[in-house]
Amino acid sequence: MILDGPVRGTTPPTADARLERAPLDVASIVARVAHDGAGGTALFVGTVRAVHQGRAVVRIDYEAYEPMALAEMRAVALEVAERHDGTRVAIAHRLGALEVGEASVAIATSHAHRGPALAACAEAIDVLKQRVPIWKREHFADGTVEWVDPTAATAGSAR
Repeated sequence: MILDGPVRGTTPPTADARLERAPLDVASIVARVAHDGAGGTALFVGTVRAVHQGRAVVRIDYEAYEPMALAEMRAVALEVAERHDGTRVAIAHRLGALEVGEASVAIATSHAHRGPALAACAEAIDVLKQRVPIWKREHFADGTVEWVDPTAATAGSAR
């Protein structure tokens, strides 16, 4: 773990954001939003895919200016939790070199009902992709390497 923890001032925490270099532990991310009042928990896990725009991917390197990225991740988690009253949000993003199939990001949300949990989870990944300065460098099987602008695609896209 690089930098981590719940947003301070919330009891129990309603928003949590972490940057990790080790593989993401999805169960622990879900546990951070678990509570007795949660009737629904939503989970999104983004993984490194084998093909991007018709080209075979070998790996992706994720980089960030960690203090800035973590601060923005925390802000996103808190804003989503506030917009979906009663929702808890936990976000974790990997940094470093990831192989095909590895989880790069995980977002868990919980609420008394499934609808708000699902809506908050979808919003969190879209806003995260738009705002958080985490860059990725894709390594392709043909030996080429390309930086990807994290904000280039529109909300709701499959990046």
